[in-house]
Amino acid sequence: MYTYKMIQVPPNISVKAKDNKSGIAAAYLQEVVNTWAVEGWEFQRVDTIGIEERPGCFGGNKVAFTQYYVITFRKEVTSA
Repeated sequence: MYTYKMIQVPPNISVKAKDNKSGIAAAYLQEVVNTWAVEGWEFQRVDTIGIEERPGCFGGNKVAFTQYYVITFRKEVTSA
């Protein structure tokens, strides 16, 4: 049996064009995954989740759609 952890990461990473060739996004995700791996969490996958954000009373009628990225990890549950 496993327990799961989901970590939300930024939908966008801002870099200079010349730096983007070095794999900034991959390096960022690698750092996140390795940080949690040290704590015993096994990487499973990255998912995109779309959120519909409805405005409040004074926000007008505009509905905003935002994409978020979630990294899923799992850890085996040991029985006592």
